[in-house]
Amino acid sequence: MRSGYVMGPLLIGLSFSVALAAENGGAQENSDKKDPSRKEVVVRTAARPLKAEQAVQDEPEQVIVTGTRDPSQTAARSVSPITIIGGNQLRSTGMTDIREALVQLSPSISREVNGSDQGSVIDALSLRGLNADQTLVLVNGKRRHTTAAIAVDASSQQGTTPVDLDMLPISAIDHIEILQDGAAAQYGSDAIAGVINIILKSNNHGVHMQATNGGYAAGDGFTTGENLNAGFKLGQRGYANISAEFKHQDRTQRTGIDPRTGQNNDLATGQPQVTRESIETNFGYHLTDSVELYGFGTFTHRDAERWAFLRAPSTTAADGLSGMYPNGFEPVETMPENDYGFTLGFRGKRLYGFDWDISSTIGGDHDTLADYNSANADAYKETGSSPSRFYLGSYSNQQWTNNLDIRRGVDLPFLYSPLNIAFGGEYRRDTYSIGAGEPLSYYLSGAQGYQGETPQDAVNAARHVAAAYVDFSTQIVPHWRVDLAGRFEHYNDVGNARTGKFSTRYDVNKYIGFRGTASTGFRAPTLAEENFAAFISSPNYATGQIAANSAAARALGSPGLHPETSTNFSVGMILNPLPRLHINVDGYTIYIKHRIVDGGYASGASAVAAYAAAGVDTSGFAGDESAVSTNYFTNGANTRTTGLDITARYSTDFGRYGKVDWDAAVNFNHTDVKDIARATDGSLVLNAQQISLMSTENPSNKLIFGGDWHRGKWNVAVHEIRYGHTTSDLTFVSGPNAFSTTNFYHQINRPRFVTNLEVGYQVRPELHLALGGNNVGNAHASRVPSFTADYNNNLYDTLSQQLSEEGGFYYLRIDLTL
Repeated sequence: MRSGYVMGPLLIGLSFSVALAAENGGAQENSDKKDPSRKEVVVRTAARPLKAEQAVQDEPEQVIVTGTRDPSQTAARSVSPITIIGGNQLRSTGMTDIREALVQLSPSISREVNGSDQGSVIDALSLRGLNADQTLVLVNGKRRHTTAAIAVDASSQQGTTPVDLDMLPISAIDHIEILQDGAAAQYGSDAIAGVINIILKSNNHGVHMQATNGGYAAGDGFTTGENLNAGFKLGQRGYANISAEFKHQDRTQRTGIDPRTGQNNDLATGQPQVTRESIETNFGYHLTDSVELYGFGTFTHRDAERWAFLRAPSTTAADGLSGMYPNGFEPVETMPENDYGFTLGFRGKRLYGFDWDISSTIGGDHDTLADYNSANADAYKETGSSPSRFYLGSYSNQQWTNNLDIRRGVDLPFLYSPLNIAFGGEYRRDTYSIGAGEPLSYYLSGAQGYQGETPQDAVNAARHVAAAYVDFSTQIVPHWRVDLAGRFEHYNDVGNARTGKFSTRYDVNKYIGFRGTASTGFRAPTLAEENFAAFISSPNYATGQIAANSAAARALGSPGLHPETSTNFSVGMILNPLPRLHINVDGYTIYIKHRIVDGGYASGASAVAAYAAAGVDTSGFAGDESAVSTNYFTNGANTRTTGLDITARYSTDFGRYGKVDWDAAVNFNHTDVKDIARATDGSLVLNAQQISLMSTENPSNKLIFGGDWHRGKWNVAVHEIRYGHTTSDLTFVSGPNAFSTTNFYHQINRPRFVTNLEVGYQVRPELHLALGGNNVGNAHASRVPSFTADYNNNLYDTLSQQLSEEGGFYYLRIDLTL
């Protein structure tokens, strides 16, 4: 029995006295107290004050800016489910990046166990069981640009180019607002599953430094993260807040004994090696009492290295490379990356009675691909020599977004509160490019590990997006609130989109309230989905991607890409049955039509012919056409995702024995795949494996429960996470069904308990020490059979989004506040 199972039942008995679970609290940083001289730009409407019996009252009255354009809206009275996670909560998880921290704190957020190639470097997450591209990420309410690196390998995140959360310094975050509701009518494309809005620190004084160091139970993956945050006054009318951060994580190895060598020496499975430096600034300055100049920006440089599969001596000999690597070799993919995002704007109030905000945001990501310890087998056979290092090409994208937002509250005699009217527009220009690698990186079979981008793959794509929206919200009567939003968007490459949203909430009394939403949404295909192409070779297979709109893809039956469309329904209940006990229950259904998937599959002779049409020669690949395959993105299916979120929190005061803040949260989620599209030859564009990637790779449920105890200088946090089961259809790599596209091994990953524990001590008023562990029992997912692991390189199901394959992580954290 794994130790994760031993601790789980003990903590269930302790914590189930609390109701299922909370929105993880809105704990704010002590350092975020605003200076009295600083004027607030956001002005509350002149709404009549609510009486105590008119709404659920006991929750913190924290103003929110996500999912609403009413400046008086609070989390406690929101018409949509909002989870608020404080910056201190993120940093106290022991994780040095945002995604890993959110996975520990929110049950509706999950992540892929282990990506491959450049996809393993990107911090992509899944909200409510949908993929990363279906969640919109904002920073201070402004759309954040996405990564340029696409997830190319088979997984639930295949084809995504999401916002890379690792590019944002965790030290700069005041809090995060997670809107768990469709919001395309308010924010545009991508907000099908919801919105993650990262609010940056704006304190104008104080210095906070933090150092977190730790490693895994296996003895590898040493990770260090150091950060500094400081606030300053800009005269008497402004503030500036600056963060700087450094992070390094060593690679880990999660492979088994390689049957070719009899040793555990394949480094392909595990987390990559990453070194990252980032800086951030956030400022505001009141030019007048009613007009503020504001801006914020980030710049991050990251170096990442990912080990490809081991080429054992026997494989090296078969490839004719024994003269270059007599003892075998293992290529290493590298990806130096620069990422930036800057916003500058003006906002003001009382201009002819209107509040206004005009801003411009530019952001981009540039990735350089290379590898070393590699070779081009065909070049070596022909000339007797080959480089060991290759420049493979580059990926770049840029997003320029301009916004105008206008709002005013209007008193109408027949409404209980002023009618909040908001309207505005957006113009965005997106660009995406692929740069070709050096000739030998793609010549014939190309560089081992990851073939370079060919001149035929190179692309420079751009598009223009224009949008307009209108938003109304009010209280019709004391207990009843209604929000209505509509949006029109025009894409010059995929056409128009019209979306709408209706939300309402009725509070029966201070103990119970109800809310519900109906909305439509859409997600335009990304420029990467439309244009990406690549080829990857392994010791015993070759695969890759053909651009969806290319002639080669159309020859295989591709009709080109169209936007996804969605319809969201949710209904919820807010409960305050006891003082200090707050419970939210929200059910949802998300229908997505024309879902974009990597489903245009071809293998054997047709794949070889398609590669040839795209300018890729596979003739030098082992002479076995059956091991050659290709894909293209297509609108492959409709899906229906249904689920339930239950959150609760409760506080207990034990007097001289301290206080405990209890919290619990659970998400139940299920996706059905329907109406699968067919290729021109009548075959389904999705096979069983691709269906499982969308429907069963996410946990059927995820539960987080526990508490934080504080007494004097001591604090202890204990939380238990239960990951529900997942199932996968894994590819056979040996036996009669090897590399079959119709027969798969059905893998069941059973539920697992994970325990997170931290003990902290306030050494001095300015110094706090904490010792902790995530997954302290070192629980792991179910093992996979060797006939689904290429040369036994995978011990666990890396396609699943259940718990990480890395095991227990233990850390020491030091916080210094000046």
